[in-house]
Order: sequence, then C-alpha cells, then structure tokens
Amino acid sequence: MDAAMSSTPVEWSVVAQNLPEHARNAIHTDDGARAAGFPRALVAGVTTYAYLTHPIAAAWGLDWVATGGCSVRFRRPVFDGDLLRCTPTSATSTGGVEVDAVTIEARTDEPEQPRAVLTATRHGGRMRPLADGDPLPSHRVLLDGEWGADYGVRAGDDFDLYPLGGVVHPAVWPALANRVFSAELVRGSWIHTRSEIRHHALALAGSEAEVHSVVVSRFDTAHGERAIVDIHIDVDGITVVSLEHEAIIALPGF
Repeated sequence: MDAAMSSTPVEWSVVAQNLPEHARNAIHTDDGARAAGFPRALVAGVTTYAYLTHPIAAAWGLDWVATGGCSVRFRRPVFDGDLLRCTPTSATSTGGVEVDAVTIEARTDEPEQPRAVLTATRHGGRMRPLADGDPLPSHRVLLDGEWGADYGVRAGDDFDLYPLGGVVHPAVWPALANRVFSAELVRGSWIHTRSEIRHHALALAGSEAEVHSVVVSRFDTAHGERAIVDIHIDVDGITVVSLEHEAIIALPGF
C-alpha cells in the first residue's frame, strides 16, 4: 500500500480517445454518434472515468484503489480527440492535515463545461449488501486483456502504477458494469450517465471475477429509458468493489 502518499491531487491532461472494444456501442463511432445527433464519436464514459482517476491515484496511490470510493457523473459528452483536462476544483481535509476528499472536473475546449465530475474520498465506506430488485444473470470474467491492468495505458495514459503492480485498473469495474448493461438491458446505442463506486480490496490481473447484478429501478425520461443497477464484483469469494450504475438504455428514436 501507499500510506505515505498524502499529496493533494494536481491537474493532468490527455488527448481523449476510444478503445477498439467500445465500437460495440455505436455511439462511440462517428457514424453512430451522428445518427444520435452528435458531431462525432463520444468517448466512453469509463474512459473519461479512467482519466479522472489519474490525479487521485497519483496522489493517494493504491490505498485509494483498495479502499477508497467515488461518485462520477457524466454531464456532457467528451469527444474523440478532445484535449481533456482533469482539474481539481475543491478538496476537504480531516483536521487540516490530510486531504480526504477531492472533486475533479473533466474540461475540454467545448463551450459548456465541465463535461464530467468526479468526487473521490480516501475511504469508500462499509460495504452494503446487494440491493433488493430484479436479479440479472451473474457473469464470470477473466481480469486480463481489456479487463486487466493496462486500461489506462491503452487509452493514452502512461501512468504505470497498475501495470507495475499487476493490479486491475479501477476503470475496469464500471467497464464490467457496462458489460452487464450491454448484455442484459440495452437496445441499440446507449449512454452511461453516472456511477457510485466503493473499493473494498485490490484485485490482481489474471484473477477471475464474478459479477452479480440487481436492477433497482427502470424509468422513462425525456432523454430515453434509464436503468439503475446495483452491482457487486467478487474475486476469490471476496467482494472487491460495489457499484450503483445508471445509464440511458434506450435513446429516443432507436
């Protein structure tokens, strides 16, 4: 663990890009995005999330990846090729000694900002039982390749904390939540809108994960049908992360 790392997160920037696997959702291609009314391909929310975690993990290390938490909300699209600035805008501390919560905004050169907001805490809090709702089929996934340690590296982030430690990148968890949505819920193009994430333990690349999910709510909005799903991801019988994941699962006209 990195208990000695206690610095305040600082701004970091990257050119946003899509990963090949995201073409499975047409909205992450130029043609699919234009069909949905956007000018070009939207970068996957989990990739924007991966970028937003860079300043957090660079400051707090693997302690945050093991036991920290966060909420992330995607307010407006980040487009493929945008210069994305991950900018800390507020921080709170305990006794004025150690920063234990920070907000990071994802900013581009588009007119309306921020595009996404992440609020991270050093301690994610106690794990809660899987919520009541309609259970979905469980999935087993090998934490390797697109689900492994190099998610950020493949997305243009040269931060080597995860590959060097052989630790699964934190963006894999909402990516696996998206996998549940795409396999069980969505119809056509869809958009990840927010997540609440609590880390409970590190997971090593190469391990096998079991993903358990429950649909908590489904409802219609002016922007399309939404679903909220509670998700626990277990490795070797231990829940390593719990998430509340929300997405627009059916866009109007699709």
